[in-house]
Amino acid sequence: MSHLFNTFFLGVILTTMALPYAVQADDVKTLTLAYSEQYQARTYDAKIEAIKAATVSAQTSGRIINIYFDVNDIVPKGAPLLDITNKEQGAGLAGAEAELAKAEALNSEAQAQYARFKALFPKGAISKGAMDEATAKAKSSNQAVSAAQAQLIKAKESLNYTVVSAPFSGRMTQRFVEQGETISYGQALFSGYDTEHLRAVFQVPQQDVTQLQQQAQVSIQLPNGNDITANDINVYQFADPLTHQHQVRVNLDASSLENVIVGQWAKVSVNFPARASLIIPLSAVHQVSDLTSVYRKNDHKIVLNQVRIGRIDRQQNTAEVLSGLMEGDEIVIDAGRYLIITSAEKTQE
Repeated sequence: MSHLFNTFFLGVILTTMALPYAVQADDVKTLTLAYSEQYQARTYDAKIEAIKAATVSAQTSGRIINIYFDVNDIVPKGAPLLDITNKEQGAGLAGAEAELAKAEALNSEAQAQYARFKALFPKGAISKGAMDEATAKAKSSNQAVSAAQAQLIKAKESLNYTVVSAPFSGRMTQRFVEQGETISYGQALFSGYDTEHLRAVFQVPQQDVTQLQQQAQVSIQLPNGNDITANDINVYQFADPLTHQHQVRVNLDASSLENVIVGQWAKVSVNFPARASLIIPLSAVHQVSDLTSVYRKNDHKIVLNQVRIGRIDRQQNTAEVLSGLMEGDEIVIDAGRYLIITSAEKTQE
């Protein structure tokens, strides 16, 4: 900034002849300082993580005959990821269907016989033993049908498992198998994450936990430069035993966001309680080397007043004064313009 003002003084010499002859303190635009409530923003480095991530494993055995997606691909929900040989599973399904048909036929015969015996038993045409046998056979055959139906469902599921599908839409991050490999039950196949539901994860010191728990929302600057607000904030109620910091998770709805990738870094800004501060425009600050000052009106004179500057807001072009000024002080709003005018006055004198 000192380089800027050195260049500025050169401009003062070049423009001397075009300036007014004299300047009075009353002719300079000034600002009367007053305390105002200012939020103290704190910024944390956060990492983007996936809320929903999974590893898909094999639910049957066989040899891989087709692979449809690779690492970094976007996979829609329900899309087939790979195909496994299904001859054994297909044969199991055919056998289960045959067993069900057989059980249904035997059950039909047993139910018909039970109905006949039930009608004849009151007339004494059927013995008690025969009636009991028909009753037991009807019940067991009915249960056999239920067991055959369960085996058919199991066989169908086993056949369906030969086509591995995506459990949710997202991005594939790992592929553990190759086409032609023989896999077994429970073997890992693919890993991926849901691209529409992400979160920003960061650590905060113990003294910030209470204030974060009271926050309704936070501001997040994404890696692509966009700023968003989020209100789904989860502050851990326990500290890391090594760092003694608390983890905070802020859930994001990334369905409408672009170029936000898991593993990237983001900035999370949190507004902490307001405090009374003296705020001045950056145009009022006069910086020469390590000396930071403003021009303060003292009666009918303008004097150079050293100040100590704190937080600077580049968006609002303002600065917080930590020391050197008091409430009620009157300062020159544009220090650069005042320097030009006073330099012109001295030159023409």
